[in-house]
Amino acid sequence: MAQHINKKARFHSLTANRLLDGEPVYLTGDHGWSEVLSDAVIADGKDEGAKLMDVAAQAVKDQHVVNPYLFDVDVDGTTPKPISVREQIRATGPTVRLDLGKQAS
Repeated sequence: MAQHINKKARFHSLTANRLLDGEPVYLTGDHGWSEVLSDAVIADGKDEGAKLMDVAAQAVKDQHVVNPYLFDVDVDGTTPKPISVREQIRATGPTVRLDLGKQAS
């Protein structure tokens, strides 16, 4: 499983694509999946990130999600904010038309 993290980064969240429709989803604290990044669980350090990857591996086996990986987040309070542009786009939707995707709602 790929990981999109900086080895020096402290905080991470886990994302994958829902197998049913391909939508980006985020692992939540109760080991569920949400389309909303603010619902994502935040791993503090490498060990917690590894535990999230174990949960995701089971979700892949159960055919709920595909391609799970950790990504770096900045934490402002309890809300994760993606550091990379790639993850910002996955969280907010297409950048070409504001009337489409997540940003339209």
